[in-house]
Amino acid sequence: MLILAFDTCMAAVAVAVWRDGATLASAREVMEQGQAEALMPLVEKVMAEAHVAYAALDRIAVTVGPGSFTGVRVGLAAARGLGLAAGKPVIGVTTTEVLAAQANRQGPVLVAIDTKRGDFYAQHFDGTRALGEIAVISAAAVASAPNTLVVQGGENANLLPDPAVLARLASERAPVAGGPLPVYARAPDAVVPQHGGRLRP
Repeated sequence: MLILAFDTCMAAVAVAVWRDGATLASAREVMEQGQAEALMPLVEKVMAEAHVAYAALDRIAVTVGPGSFTGVRVGLAAARGLGLAAGKPVIGVTTTEVLAAQANRQGPVLVAIDTKRGDFYAQHFDGTRALGEIAVISAAAVASAPNTLVVQGGENANLLPDPAVLARLASERAPVAGGPLPVYARAPDAVVPQHGGRLRP
């Protein structure tokens, strides 16, 4: 199976072209902002290095969150656009699932992603099997939890989602009708005023 996979949910843009367990080409640019501008040039670069045409792809894989609100939307919008243009299914995988698979640990593990707001997106796994939903928990809860894999944004690039691992996970699941949906895990900061607000003069 030939897959284009990319992640923009955290402090990087990472892209890979993967075929049946082998990475044909990959690239990553660590950045706190600017994923929208960096993604498509990086996709084009990796596709060219892999000598793969979009029509040859079997599917497109993308991380769906949790992570940066903007990053989640950028990745999903690009994946949907590419999937529509190429006529290929889009498979979504959460960042926590990818990181749990990267950890390659046996037994329980808590994947905790720093929200940079004083708390963490967290999900419990038994190896790579999710043991509950993604939740927002306090830093104290993360510190007291055993077997915790803590991701601190872009401080450790080894703990950012690997698009090759994303591709492998995406190869093992069937497409969902309507395509993947974003996983934000918390409400956005911007809210609609209770009575719809009013225009300023």
